[in-house]
Amino acid sequence: MADARIDAETRTEFGKGAARRTRRAGKIPAVLYGHGTDPQHLALPSLEFARVVREQGRNAVIELNVDGSAPQLALTKTVVVHPIRPYIEHVDLLVVKHGEKVVVEVQVIITGDAAPGTLITQEVSTVEVEADALNIPENLEISVEGVEAGTQFLAGELALPDGVELRTDPEQLVINVVAAPTAEQLEGEAPAAAEGAEPAEIATPAAES
Repeated sequence: MADARIDAETRTEFGKGAARRTRRAGKIPAVLYGHGTDPQHLALPSLEFARVVREQGRNAVIELNVDGSAPQLALTKTVVVHPIRPYIEHVDLLVVKHGEKVVVEVQVIITGDAAPGTLITQEVSTVEVEADALNIPENLEISVEGVEAGTQFLAGELALPDGVELRTDPEQLVINVVAAPTAEQLEGEAPAAAEGAEPAEIATPAAES
């Protein structure tokens, strides 16, 4: 069940300037859409919404009250974070119903320690799944405890909770475990790289048009 409740208000101003004013007022510009309804432009309380995302993840389902109207369930679809400053710039929300299936990206988490002398490469950080809107897994775990070099984990090998179906290609490589290079190999590569290196080019600023 969605246990996060947020009071939102309708936005009547649009554009970059209006969005900046909304954020200065401690709110996040958002759009609510889905189920054949016209998109609603909303303002969400910044601190409350950020707390929900921290606690429930990027696929949080919230009970949304818009301008005091009857509450409706909304799935967090997109969260745009400022590339430098630690604040949310924009949010897209999708109207959902009880019992409705949705397709979302879920994060893959690595647990455990592989065998000594190995190197773990995570090829993808998320996979796409279909799940009940109110039972979306926060993440999916892959244990690499004790695995040897040459071990691979495919998307189809992920353990999924009941009612959750994989939408990503089952043959998608998720984790690759290889032998870590030895100190001798690294030392041998360094001189070879230095011998083959060409003089570095000095970058110059591009002329403004």
